[in-house]
Amino acid sequence: MANEFERAVVICINRYFTEHRTKGFAYRLKQAHFNTQYVDIIVDSLDPSFYLAIECKSVKGKRLSFTSNFHKDKDNVHQIDNISGFLKYTGRHGFLAVEFRGGQKNEAYLMPWDMVLAFFASQASIPIDEFRKCIPLERTPYGYHLDSLVPSPSD
Repeated sequence: MANEFERAVVICINRYFTEHRTKGFAYRLKQAHFNTQYVDIIVDSLDPSFYLAIECKSVKGKRLSFTSNFHKDKDNVHQIDNISGFLKYTGRHGFLAVEFRGGQKNEAYLMPWDMVLAFFASQASIPIDEFRKCIPLERTPYGYHLDSLVPSPSD
C-alpha cells in the first residue's frame, strides 16, 4: 500500500513540474536491507525551493501516530530525528506526505517538515484536520494532482 502511494506521489510531483514548466525531477529511493534510507522520495531541481525530501505514510484512520506509524533504528533513534538530520545535512526542504485510507474516499496531503517537528515536540499524533490545513493532493482519475507546493494561508 505504501509503495503504491510513494509511486503516486512521484508521478504527481513530476506532473506538477511538467504542468508548471519547471525543471525538476522526483524519484523514489530503492530500499535495500543493509542500507539506511532516510526518506522515500527525493526531488532534485536547480530551483532551491524544489530541492526536497519527502517521507510518505499511508495510514488507515484519521490520525498519524508518532509511535505506530514511525520506527526507531537499531540505535533507538526515532525516524523523525533521522529525517531531520538528513534535511539539515543536505539542505533539502522536507515534507511528510500522508494518505488517509478507510473513509468515504482517500485523502492525501503534504505537510511541511517544520510543522511535523512542532507536532512531534508536543503531541503523540497528528489528526487529519491538521493535515487539511496543509497542501492537498487532490485525487483525480489520473492519480493525485498538486496545485502548489506552498500551503494555502490559514483562515
